[in-house]
Amino acid sequence: MLDAIVWFFTNIAQAFVNFGYALTHPGQWLSWMGGLETVEDKQALMRFVYYGGSTEFFFVVFTIFLIVTAVGFWRRSFMWGCVRVLEGMANTIGRFFAWAGLIMVLQQIVIVFMQRIFTVAEISLIWNVDFLTHDVSWWAEELKLYNAMIVTMCATYTFVQGGHVRVDLVYSAVSYRTKKVIDMFGSLIFMMPAAVLTWMYGWFFMWRHLVTPKVSASDKVELLMKKARILKWNVETIGFSPNGFNAYFLFKVLLVAFAGLVFLHAIAFFYRSYLEWKEGMDSEGKYLDRDTLGEGEEAYEGTH
Repeated sequence: MLDAIVWFFTNIAQAFVNFGYALTHPGQWLSWMGGLETVEDKQALMRFVYYGGSTEFFFVVFTIFLIVTAVGFWRRSFMWGCVRVLEGMANTIGRFFAWAGLIMVLQQIVIVFMQRIFTVAEISLIWNVDFLTHDVSWWAEELKLYNAMIVTMCATYTFVQGGHVRVDLVYSAVSYRTKKVIDMFGSLIFMMPAAVLTWMYGWFFMWRHLVTPKVSASDKVELLMKKARILKWNVETIGFSPNGFNAYFLFKVLLVAFAGLVFLHAIAFFYRSYLEWKEGMDSEGKYLDRDTLGEGEEAYEGTH
């Protein structure tokens, strides 16, 4: 137990050093953005891959969370500001990607008309532009990407809007302050750990479909530095059918983005629950930006 406590606080202390080093030496982990021209660029990419799912990165994020939370306990106005920023980000991203639902419906209608009525084999967004011209089956399979965008990028937006289904056999029967304690507990014990685990597995799963040689969560940084000598881009372009959608690596990117958004909103939900617990019922829904149906919305209350 003592060793675990020492390890925990040692990593928190080391997080300040790691964060400072990353800020002052960006080339060590970002030089690959200019291309993989040299061994140093390849090693920088491998560092980016390794530390993106590492214990060091986790403790940097965790330490920042502790500092921001401590400041928020001292200045509740600062914590409310964090809630507004994080919920605003969730709403903005969600409202943007919600349009994927409309695009998905329109594209499906076009596919049906082009395939069943005009009996064409290809659809082109811009005539005679090769990379925007694909087989009908490609466009049909690509519809799954829009669905994935809605699920992953609108999840936290739906949470802010109160659209997720929740089982509240106990929650509905307890007092207001007890509800807020349950919300705080849930955000820390369930939302955050689930987001962290999804990120850790999703991060390396994504990079395994972007570069070769393959990387693994069990690889040490020394091994990745050796692999860097033969590193090259190997973006996944294999579809389920010969002419089908061939950008399935985007689903892996969306999974990582989903995990990051859920983690950030877990912080926002914890802050909001604490502030509403601290300030009482009068603060419930404070600064909450929820969409409305306009006049007569009360007729639809509870239907969603």
